[in-house]
Order: sequence, then structure tokens, then C-alpha cells
Amino acid sequence: MAFIQVIDCKTDRTDALNRVMDRWIEATQGRRTATHAIVGQDRADSTHLVEIVEFPSYEEAMRNSRLPETDRIFSEMVALCEGEPTFTDLDIMRDDQLNKLAVRRFFEEVINNRNLDAADELCTADYREHDPSLSSYDLTLAQAKSENREVIEAFEPVATIESLTAEGDMVCARVSFKSRHVGTYQGMEATGRDVSGTGHATFRCQGGKLAESWWNVDDLGMLQQIGAVDMP
Repeated sequence: MAFIQVIDCKTDRTDALNRVMDRWIEATQGRRTATHAIVGQDRADSTHLVEIVEFPSYEEAMRNSRLPETDRIFSEMVALCEGEPTFTDLDIMRDDQLNKLAVRRFFEEVINNRNLDAADELCTADYREHDPSLSSYDLTLAQAKSENREVIEAFEPVATIESLTAEGDMVCARVSFKSRHVGTYQGMEATGRDVSGTGHATFRCQGGKLAESWWNVDDLGMLQQIGAVDMP
């Protein structure tokens, strides 16, 4: 079970504290068990800092604390703070990564349920889509809906999210899809052939909605499977 440690301290020497943290990261490279660390500064009190560190489990956090570099760096950290930092240990009982949820909902409602109008709610008004298979590499939401409608109606794809990776406001999705060529696509009549493939899509999120996307799907493989392009 994932484990979070919250470190709370007060200091007016934030630059020096950052250098201490940088030295710890460098010194423990390849051996530390922490997977993610965030440091925040209180808007109401610039001397109040909170560090949030994530570990795969409580046991891994304890293993991390036993590193000799951790003990040494903690002593340096205490010397820079007003009093000794406080620690709060948290077992994760719920982890909602909201940008990931927005991307999952887009794939489920827009693609798998073939409801292109759902994109009006899920995307920002100034949404931009970048896909080398479309008429332009910079399409508005309305243009993207119009051009993707042909693809969805011709193939009725079902996408499976194989993995999602999020950092900041960006979410990257690795997907696979299965479909059947049931309608006209770029002038080619339906063949009834089954089509499958893989792809990646990266989304920039804003305020809980999708603001921009970049797509790379195996379109050549799809065209080969429906007989539009000869296999090598």
C-alpha cells in the first residue's frame, strides 16, 4: 500500500534548504525508495514549508530513513529550521488523480460509446488537437469532432487503456484498439474486416478538462489490414 510522509518545518533560509535537498537526491541516487516529492510554501507565511514524500509502502519508507545520507541530511535540515521539523505518516486510503480520470472518461464516452458530442463537456472551448492523420496538425474542437466522426463511424473502435502516466498537467495514454471496417473511410467502401492496433495520446489538462492533445496511432497498420495498402 502506498505511503505518504508529510514533513512540516519553518525556515527563512529556503535557498539553503533546497541545496540540502538537492544533495540528498544526488547522494541517494539508485538507493532511495521515495518515488515522488513535492515541496510547498505557505502563501500566508513564507517561512512555513511542507514537503510531501511518497513511497511504495511504509516498509520502503523505513528502509529509506535508514540510509546514512538521510540521517546526515536531516541533521543539516534541522540546523536550518526554527525548531525540529514535524512528521505525519499517512497510509493512502484514496488516490484520485483527476486529470487521469478526465482522460479515461474521454476514451470511454467519446470513443468507446461513440458520443462525439460528449467532447463539448470534456474539452475546453479552445481545445486543440494534433494528429498527423487528420487534415491539419492543429484542429479546433469542432474540426476534430467532424473529422474523427468519419473514423468512428467507419470502424466503431473500442479502445483499451493499457497505461496512463501523469506529470503536472500532462497525461500520456498508451492504448490498444479493436474495430471492424463497417463504413466508408476516405472513399473506401466497408470491407467487414477486423482491425486492431496500438497508439499513444498525450493530453494537456486545464481545470479538469482536456485543453490539447497529440495523437500517434498505427494508421499504416490499419490501412494494411483493410487492404488499402499492400503488406510489405
